[in-house]
Amino acid sequence: MEATAKRLLDWYDANARVLPWRAPPGAPPPDPYRVWLSEVMLQQTTVAAVGPYFAKFLARWPTVKDLAAAEDADVMAAWAGLGYYARARNLLACARAVAARGGTFPDSEAALRELPGLGAYTAAAVAAIAFDRRAIVVDANVERVVARLFAIDEPLPAAKAAIRQRAEQLTPDERPGDFAQAMMDLGSGICTVRGPRCLLCPLSELCTGRREGAERFPVKPAKTAKPQRRGRAFWIEQDGKVWLVKRADKGMLGGMRALPDDSWSARGDGAADPPLPDAWEPHGNVRHSFTHFDLDLQLMLYSGCDWARLAAQQGEWWPVAELDQAGLPTLFAKAARLALAQDREN
Repeated sequence: MEATAKRLLDWYDANARVLPWRAPPGAPPPDPYRVWLSEVMLQQTTVAAVGPYFAKFLARWPTVKDLAAAEDADVMAAWAGLGYYARARNLLACARAVAARGGTFPDSEAALRELPGLGAYTAAAVAAIAFDRRAIVVDANVERVVARLFAIDEPLPAAKAAIRQRAEQLTPDERPGDFAQAMMDLGSGICTVRGPRCLLCPLSELCTGRREGAERFPVKPAKTAKPQRRGRAFWIEQDGKVWLVKRADKGMLGGMRALPDDSWSARGDGAADPPLPDAWEPHGNVRHSFTHFDLDLQLMLYSGCDWARLAAQQGEWWPVAELDQAGLPTLFAKAARLALAQDREN
């Protein structure tokens, strides 16, 4: 196993990706705040998508104490478009916990696990990359590399225990942070889901999966069809402003600004009444895929003028010309674009 780690680290020294949250191979570890922020953003999100958001967050909140002091709404708005919005809420909770302990992240995996919102993977990644602690870091890329290297043919998710055990055997005592990032880079650029570039892989001679057909590992269970939900969103415009609401802090898209809707997220099929009675006209649908279901959202345009009724409701009038600054989740940004396309047609 030591020879495997050495091969991989030698390859990483020559081929490591240059990323804004990383230190070069062999250099002192990077700022834990940058490592933690990037790891939270990278969960289920590509490096290419994260880059601009990471730069924006660092420019606005350069330290964990700055982030801890931020308004919830500002952070949620800055996060808009990255998806999986519970991560943004956990980000704030963790930043405030770290600020409460003087602004310093703990340097062990066990202590990192005690921070709010840090699961096993993130705690291991921060411990290894930011503090060079020996920790077993297994993301989707590492999972794929290990499953192929050892030809682990047990289907996921049952195979995760065997994959982790093998990853633990591979992880060296020296340079564990570089090793974790080397595994990530290998999975991202060489040992890819489709068309793995085995001829360029530093571990190809040691890979059992290559001899058996690398692409068949890891073995995945058959896909099941996602449930289909339906709902409605309501566009109310007056004097160049649109009515927005703040979603409940807990639940789907929690804490985000959004168009009013009919509670599709809570009920499965929307059932709540519109924010104003009558005078609604359907104007097409937008479709959006969430992790566990697909949504068909019908956009309803308000054609009445009884706006005074909104005074008793919680919400705000937002300038349509500045809607891109409202931080709408992708679903409602799609609905807004559909409504504004109607305005341009009229």
